[in-house]
Amino acid sequence: MPDSDKLRRVLEHLQLYDHPLLSFSARENNGAIEVLINLKNLTVPVHTYQFQIHPRDLDHPQFAWNFQRQLYDALHDYFIEMFTRTPQDRTVPANPGSSAKRS
Repeated sequence: MPDSDKLRRVLEHLQLYDHPLLSFSARENNGAIEVLINLKNLTVPVHTYQFQIHPRDLDHPQFAWNFQRQLYDALHDYFIEMFTRTPQDRTVPANPGSSAKRS
């Protein structure tokens, strides 16, 4: 059972979200609420994404909408962080994938 009402509130809201690839959890960390996002079926090494919810956001009358915006922003960031290479990388691997053609 959660130690605080704020953690309980976040956990209740996380139960409203179901995703085929991701799992969501929350915990208290140094007085803040931290949301964790993980891949459900981890077949490659990918980090756990974490973000904190500020106490003022937990007390806001529009908490549900603000939380959803924060969660969706975090999902975007999480998937972007999963890239192993982007066009901005200066080095190209010695054996690039077959999906990339060179001229």
